[in-house]
Amino acid sequence: QVQLVESGGGLVQAGGSLRLSCAASGRTFSSYIMGWFRQAPGKEREFVAAISWSGGSTYYADSVKGRFTISRDNVKKKVFLQMNSLKPEDTAVYYCAARRTIVEVVTPRGYDYWGQGTQVTVSS
Repeated sequence: QVQLVESGGGLVQAGGSLRLSCAASGRTFSSYIMGWFRQAPGKEREFVAAISWSGGSTYYADSVKGRFTISRDNVKKKVFLQMNSLKPEDTAVYYCAARRTIVEVVTPRGYDYWGQGTQVTVSS
């Protein structure tokens, strides 16, 4: 069982930065692939980024590539999302998620555990 708690969301102006954190409980954090998803009002949940067990491989949605960076600290059992050059269209609730397998990391299906989400609002 893994419990995930996100933090770091808030209100920021366009062009600004935020760093999201996700703290995990449980003893097997390093055996999970970690992902970030987001959901804006009236829209489906969409993939943002994912990182492999050791952090050696990362995956990004085209819309955030070059602006967002995912990283993890397996000792501290945390995953991070550094968000730079934020745009109003990045406004959403951001969710941290965990899964065992590397297959189709861009789809919400297959993620076994989810956090409660943290709100990110980017003003123009």
